Amino acid sequence: MSDIREQLLSTGARARKAAKELATRSEQQKSATLIAAAEQIEKTEPEILAANQSDLQQGAANGLSSALLDRLKLDHGRLAAICRSLREVARLPDPVGQVIKEWSRPDGLRFKKVRVPIGVIGIIFESRPNVTSDAASLCLKTGNAVILRGGSEALASNIALGEALRAGCRHAGIPEDAVQVVSSVDRSAVRAMSEMAEFIDLIIPRGGKQLIETVTAFARMPVIKHFDGICHVYVDQAADLDMAQSIVINAKCQRPSVCNAAETLLVHAGIAEEFLKRCGPELQHRGVELRGDAETQAILGSGVRPATDQDWRTEHLDLILSVRVVPTAADAIAHIETYGSHHSDSIVTNDEQAANEFLNKVDSAAVFWNASTRFNDGGEFGFGAEIGISTDRLHARGPMALEELTIYKYQVIGQGHVKA
Repeated sequence: MSDIREQLLSTGARARKAAKELATRSEQQKSATLIAAAEQIEKTEPEILAANQSDLQQGAANGLSSALLDRLKLDHGRLAAICRSLREVARLPDPVGQVIKEWSRPDGLRFKKVRVPIGVIGIIFESRPNVTSDAASLCLKTGNAVILRGGSEALASNIALGEALRAGCRHAGIPEDAVQVVSSVDRSAVRAMSEMAEFIDLIIPRGGKQLIETVTAFARMPVIKHFDGICHVYVDQAADLDMAQSIVINAKCQRPSVCNAAETLLVHAGIAEEFLKRCGPELQHRGVELRGDAETQAILGSGVRPATDQDWRTEHLDLILSVRVVPTAADAIAHIETYGSHHSDSIVTNDEQAANEFLNKVDSAAVFWNASTRFNDGGEFGFGAEIGISTDRLHARGPMALEELTIYKYQVIGQGHVKA
């Protein structure tokens, strides 16, 4: 533990030094870093994919589930998406230096509220190596240094991507220690990072509930949390059933291992039989295991397992969908507030009044009307990438991108003013 702590303290000191330099660099220089990093990833694609293949083989040998292996996997398409994201973030306006508000007092004293970098961001995450590039790109663009500690299952992939990002820094004349990947797989590194308040200004855990609770318990700096993604789609009695089926299938099946995939389907009793008889078999054809309440089982028969109270509270991250028939939209909202995680929830309806009631009463980071929960994503919001989806209520909520990685300071300008 002491050796790991010493290593991380050294990492933190280098990050702090890099952050001070990075905070004064121009938007053009920071953007050039991201473009150079994308070019380096493209240039070293065979090496990155080989590192990822090693991780996948080790993960399979260790018994990782198919869902976790999918989260871990890189291929040409996913690397191309990473490079597109880096270039998109490079093109986005830099929020650093933006004047949020400006005013004067009667005595002539002038005030400016200006966006500035947070400093050093620590990110602890599991499985998905694209987090390495997404997090680093957003941090670099906003003048923040970043320390990345991924899961042991993705270590080789994360190191390979981290080296490409550091090469981008060197190319653009930015300190390469603005991006550092922790190579230790010892779990004590999580606690050590969480206690490094002298070097880390904000820590963001991305992963399972146990990881987030561990970081929160030990953290001596602010934590941005993202607990379970227990996401719902509610099909209202006024829904277009073709649209509803398309949204439900997309929300559950398009990529079931991610946090914004639907875990529970709620269906209004007035259209439940018609909708479930057409949508249920389509979901099952795609390999989805349905777990339903008594009404759902009565409609779809023995192919549906009975849902338990725990099913409504579980983020399956797999092709499993809990299904409940509800008498009213108010019952759907009550179910979401009881069992949901305030992440992503959607209503499908042509009734504007019902939609507005859902949008206003469901207290989640993102609430959708006639759209899949899969759109709760920084790229889909036009942010280029995201550093995570926050379910907190302070500082940031929903997809965290450039603005959420800045804080502000006040600049006060006088003409020899003194306090009377």
